[in-house]
Amino acid sequence: MSQLGATITKEGIRFAVWSSSARRIWVSIFDERGRREIDRLELQPEGDGVHTLFVAGLAAGTRYGFRADGDYAPEQGLWFDPDKLLADPYAVEIDRPYAYDGRLAARQGEGGDTASLMPKAIAGALPEPLPALPPLFRPGGLIYEVQVRAFTKLHPDIPEKQRGTIAALAHPLVVEHLQKLGVAAVELMPVTASIDERHLPPLGLGNAWGYNPVTFMALDPRLAPGGLAELRETVAALREAGIGTILDLVFNHTGESDRLGPTLSLRGLDNRAYYRHEADGALVNDTGTGNMVACDHPVVREMVLDTLRHFVQHAGVDGFRFDLAPILGRVDGVFDADAPLLNAIRNDPVLADRVLVAEPWDIGPDGYQLGNLPPPFLEWNDKYRDDIRRFWRGDGGMIGTLATRLAGSSDVFAKPGQATVRSINFIAAHDGMTLADIVAYEHKHNEANGEQNRDGHDDNLSWNNGVEGQTDDQSIVTARFDDQRALLATLFASRGTIMLTAGDEFGRTQRGNNNAYAQDNDITWLDWAGRDRALERYTALLAKMRRAAPALLDASFLTGEPAAGSEIADVVWLSETGVPLDEAAWHDPRRHRLVMVLGDEDGRLAVIINGDRRACMFTLPERAGFHWCPAIETDSGDISRPVLGRTVIFMIESRAAQAGAGESHDG
Repeated sequence: MSQLGATITKEGIRFAVWSSSARRIWVSIFDERGRREIDRLELQPEGDGVHTLFVAGLAAGTRYGFRADGDYAPEQGLWFDPDKLLADPYAVEIDRPYAYDGRLAARQGEGGDTASLMPKAIAGALPEPLPALPPLFRPGGLIYEVQVRAFTKLHPDIPEKQRGTIAALAHPLVVEHLQKLGVAAVELMPVTASIDERHLPPLGLGNAWGYNPVTFMALDPRLAPGGLAELRETVAALREAGIGTILDLVFNHTGESDRLGPTLSLRGLDNRAYYRHEADGALVNDTGTGNMVACDHPVVREMVLDTLRHFVQHAGVDGFRFDLAPILGRVDGVFDADAPLLNAIRNDPVLADRVLVAEPWDIGPDGYQLGNLPPPFLEWNDKYRDDIRRFWRGDGGMIGTLATRLAGSSDVFAKPGQATVRSINFIAAHDGMTLADIVAYEHKHNEANGEQNRDGHDDNLSWNNGVEGQTDDQSIVTARFDDQRALLATLFASRGTIMLTAGDEFGRTQRGNNNAYAQDNDITWLDWAGRDRALERYTALLAKMRRAAPALLDASFLTGEPAAGSEIADVVWLSETGVPLDEAAWHDPRRHRLVMVLGDEDGRLAVIINGDRRACMFTLPERAGFHWCPAIETDSGDISRPVLGRTVIFMIESRAAQAGAGESHDG
């Protein structure tokens, strides 16, 4: 297929767009402010659904949009309406954000021309492709999930004009913070241009997360006022600091939503090709958002691949996180791990070495696909999230499950031919309660979302330590601090990649809101001035310990056996008395204590977990010539004393000093 979008040459601009069923397509050219349509020119069919037109004399900076005509029969999935200005699916820059207006959803002949309501694509020459450098991120590292606007909106040390933008991520103080946490890659929640859902503006709310895209390549001008160059420069600055960048992209649906949604781009160009439909013409909704992109269509598949290549070649990103990833693998509506798009991503020369992260579920038939994405996809592991919460909530019978999750969830990911852990372990993410709220709220509190607290998950596996929400009771405040430390310690002690959502390292709260997608305000903006610095210091110490422990960074599955040439098993599971757990202990519903001893050629690391509320004596196995000492400087190194309840401590094996070593003797 010939190149789509606006291609700039010395003589002018070639416009190209695809539609298999439009009878006529025009390009509308606008003045330099994007306000007035100064020309409307018809594209010509080139074959295979491609419509093109070369316009001499146009140059970079030209603002434009498309219009399409054909049958208008929404009940049959046909939405052609020349009054609707349509965004170029291949636009790489737009002149302003998308904004919802009911006229964008008006039926043909009822809403008038929508040009004044739509951003205009800006034709521009792309920068030279970057050198092909390998990703910095490696499985086993720490991914730091960032909502770009919320992350620095309240940061007092960042210039005010830069707060809330992609450029702010390259600020030296932000980089210093990321390095202190040992971040291997930042994962940026969607930074491409999106639109608010239609029910939000009447409530005075807007989509703060960005999971409602219109086009796939153009960055949101509010997040990247400097356009693609801003992303490229930020990625380069982070890379220089040893930090990779992963983009969270949404290919499963668009903001055109259901049959009542706006006509913005794909719907007006070829609705039946770009979106999946039932036999009766109704939109398939395996995403829960109103529509579902037809990722098994060859043209859509190429558009996704072109988008991924665009961000690798022109911004230098390490990789991608795919929202509702099973949609990308649905062929005729059925998930297939060998789907053409998934295979094309894995085998593409530009993309094959990139970091690929999947959210392995959607709400369609057989939509829960945890463990079933093909390697090298890493997968968000919600079983890890839920089981770790259950254990620290105090649920019984969790010791065996805890060990499985700590060891990389072999029950999910250990499959024939797969020797590495593909789990992304996390306890909290953007979707759901924050880490601090997990231990402070037993129930969701989403009243600010305007849906009478009906939205969001009801079962959060959370607890409040005796009082719902904020309290001045110091004993409860202390208990919550200890619980956060225990949750963080468990995360950093886990085999596989770990993920931390920005702010959870210093106690961010959303006041119990577990679905804060519509809160572009202080509910989601990180409170840098009021952060819990003690918790932040502890998280940094955990990160330092993990970086120095090869046994934790190793992404291979544990076997319980020594590696070749070693006498130390890669893992042993012990009780508090220092003996291996027997069958009865593994299945004891009252057991809340466990010791994981990891070993490699460098020695042993013990992770002591006391999930009971009572203090307990722990004993570690000794080796001649070695002794145990704390792996984190704030942990007590004296395990001859009881380990407090609701605590995780780390002990590392060091070679004992030889008698008389370092002494001087006179002759």
